[in-house]
Parts: sequence; structure tokens; C-alpha cells
Amino acid sequence: MKQFYTRVIKMTIGLFLFALGIVLTLRANIGFAPWDVFHVGIANTLGLTIGTVSIAVGLILIIVIMLMGEKIGFGTVWNMLLIGLFLDLILKIDIIPKMENLFSGSIMLFAGLFIIAVGSYFYLGAAFGAGPRDGLMVALARKTKIPVGVCRSLIELAVTIAGWFLGGMVGLGTVMSVIGIGFCVQLIFRLFKFDVTAVKHETFKDTLAFLKTNINAGK
Repeated sequence: MKQFYTRVIKMTIGLFLFALGIVLTLRANIGFAPWDVFHVGIANTLGLTIGTVSIAVGLILIIVIMLMGEKIGFGTVWNMLLIGLFLDLILKIDIIPKMENLFSGSIMLFAGLFIIAVGSYFYLGAAFGAGPRDGLMVALARKTKIPVGVCRSLIELAVTIAGWFLGGMVGLGTVMSVIGIGFCVQLIFRLFKFDVTAVKHETFKDTLAFLKTNINAGK
């Protein structure tokens, strides 16, 4: 059980870092990443917090993924809940200033992308399952037989356009995020010698079976 709790802590730290990285990219003020354009657009339209919207969108995606026949893990739900809660908490504390020019904004944006990459290393390494947005990408790829990279691009294009119509900020930072996140993730994973393809993620069923076995053994 000690290893299980360590994995949960590792995943939680990763999700906090992920949320912190998102806030940095928002405060860069040069254009949001695709999903954040969508979340902020909805938040502004409905008068909700970005964290609340992130959770709501994540929940809808989990339902869609399950209807498409994909299995989810404990980490999928934890991702949905904690990133939204951490986003609102960090934004409420309001200690990260908004950048006022392209140079400082670009530095903060890339700092955010690197922190997101480190967060991804922690939460994916915990092996409790990928987040709902990544799950949607995989589910669409399986169902349509379209390459996963193309599916990701189509999804991000769709949410960017929808978010832009709803008032989300699209700019140079949006393009930098799309191009830069892959570089940052690859660099961080290589630095930590982390092979994401070697990770075998647990489904909810796997995690529940493990907990039941260990709880019964402890009686």
C-alpha cells in the first residue's frame, strides 16, 4: 500500500504542476493554448471560473470516452477534478503577474510549457490513466482509424475555433503552445529518462481490485 500512496502523491504533485503551468501560459497574455481558449471562452460567456469549466468539460469528455468503449482510470477522474480545483486556487491567490509585452510573455509561456511537461512526467508516471482530453484523442483515433496526431490536431483546431468565437484569446501564444509543448515534453522526458510508451496504465477496475485485495489482507 505504501507504493500505492506514493503513486497517488506523485500524481497529485504532477497535476498541481500541470495547473501551475497552465496559469503561467494564461498570464503570459499572448494567446492561450487551444483547450484554454475553449475553457476561457466558455467561462467568460457563462460567468464561471475557468477551473469549474475545466472540470465540467472533463466530465463530459469522460462520459463520451466511456460511451466510445474506452476504459478510464483513477487518474482520469483525478485529472478532471484536481486540475480545475488547482487552477481556481492559483488564480485566486493571484501571485503570478500578467505580462505586458511579447518578450516577457514568451518567456513566461515557455516556462509554463516546461512546467506542464514536468507535471505530465509525474502524473503519467504514476500510471493511473491519462487525462480525459488525451483519452478523447485516443478514442477518436481508434474509432475513425485516423492517425492519433491528426486526431489531436483536429480536436485542438475545433476547440480553438469554438473558444475564439466565445471570446477566448487566440494569438501568437496559441501557435507557440501547439508547437512548443511537444518539444518541452520530449526534452523533459528525455532528461528524466522516462519512456511513456513503457507505462502500463491501470484501469479503475485494476485499482479497485488492488485496493480490495490489500484491504482484505489487512483484516
